[in-house]
Amino acid sequence: MATTAPSHDVKDLALAQAGHKRILWADRDMPVLSTIRERFTQEQPLKGLRMSACLHVTAETANLARTLKAGGADLVLIASNPLSTQDDVAASLVQDFGISVYAIKGEDETSYYKHIAAALAHKPNVTMDDGADLVSAMIFIALNRLDDVHPEVRSWATTLSPDERAKVASEVVASMEETTTGVIRLRAMEKDGVLKLPVIAVNDAQTKHFFDNRYGTGQSTIDGVIRATDMLIAGKKVVVCGYGWCGKGVALRARGMGGQVIITEIDPIRALEAAMDGFEVMPIADAAKVGDLFITVTGNIHVIRDEHFAAMKDGAMICNSGHFNVELQLDGLAKKAKDVIKGIHPFVDEYTMPSGNRLYVLGEGRLINLAAAHGHPASVMDMSFAAQALATEWSLKNKGKLEHQVYNVPVAVDEYVARLKLQTMGIAIDNLTDEQTKYLNSWEQGT
Repeated sequence: MATTAPSHDVKDLALAQAGHKRILWADRDMPVLSTIRERFTQEQPLKGLRMSACLHVTAETANLARTLKAGGADLVLIASNPLSTQDDVAASLVQDFGISVYAIKGEDETSYYKHIAAALAHKPNVTMDDGADLVSAMIFIALNRLDDVHPEVRSWATTLSPDERAKVASEVVASMEETTTGVIRLRAMEKDGVLKLPVIAVNDAQTKHFFDNRYGTGQSTIDGVIRATDMLIAGKKVVVCGYGWCGKGVALRARGMGGQVIITEIDPIRALEAAMDGFEVMPIADAAKVGDLFITVTGNIHVIRDEHFAAMKDGAMICNSGHFNVELQLDGLAKKAKDVIKGIHPFVDEYTMPSGNRLYVLGEGRLINLAAAHGHPASVMDMSFAAQALATEWSLKNKGKLEHQVYNVPVAVDEYVARLKLQTMGIAIDNLTDEQTKYLNSWEQGT
């Protein structure tokens, strides 16, 4: 337990007791991360390391933060989404575990970027991102493109000399990125030659996106929709925009609850896969006319646009489970609507269209699984955060050897996490015999 609260900006430290219970409850279902934390406590692989993490501040994330601190890291944690913070968890991390946290559920844009500035001011050696907001800010500052950052970040950056701004990322050993959206942004930086630090694409680890993105997003998204609306999924036409791993998970869970699932896609391979998985596939312009519930999971901008809102029927519900709310063209919707009632129900805003049709946007278009629910279950985050912690350790062991590019998580790390998870589930698997190993490594034996 912490004796003196570190620097922080959270809703209320009096919430810490409830948050502490929630953190420990999640920890019961995160045995892989607990095992790593025990080793980190003994070996201190992160000793002396300054870390800044821009993540969803949930009970599961709290256990990652505990693991990083146990390994010796000096950690600052900020929110990666204005609606994803669990305020009691944030309070407990400060009060009970002595970790600096800057995160408040529902924080406005100014507060959000003030917290980004606080994470940058920590002068981290390693960063963690959910969406690349932290690294993006560092890159803009390093390029001296201060007009491209929020005024709160710009204000901090102007306290640095031009030389200090140019070197703002130079002490960063590596950054861990945990989202599809973030990896897309970072690969774009690499392609444009502006990436100034090594990045580990934790999102692309098999123990992350096969399970977290598919089963975690699938279950928690439907959970968020039901908590916000109390709607019955059975019999509803559920339009899932995007058939990546997140989309597959959402579609699978919606169908499992009796939903008539429609997939929209721009990728012919994924569209074909969705069709052969038994889903109806059509353009969003056609789906807009028939859908009861719309869920975007693409990582792209304006997937559902003005013309699609105009075509929707009365009572249609729209939400997003991709990282940013830009997947929905909400500014256009607000301009077209003749009446808007914010908070007509918790996490639900009503937009009345010129036709008289009422459309309902859930969670302000932000991540519905975190805005209205608790996010991914701890059991699946156990693997994702284990990969985060081990990728951090791996990057430190390879300090000075990594180029300014996006790296995959090493296969050995991925397989270690999977094997440890299987052990905690009481599942054993086979090993290759010497004969089988020789056969697989030989070209001389055939039919």
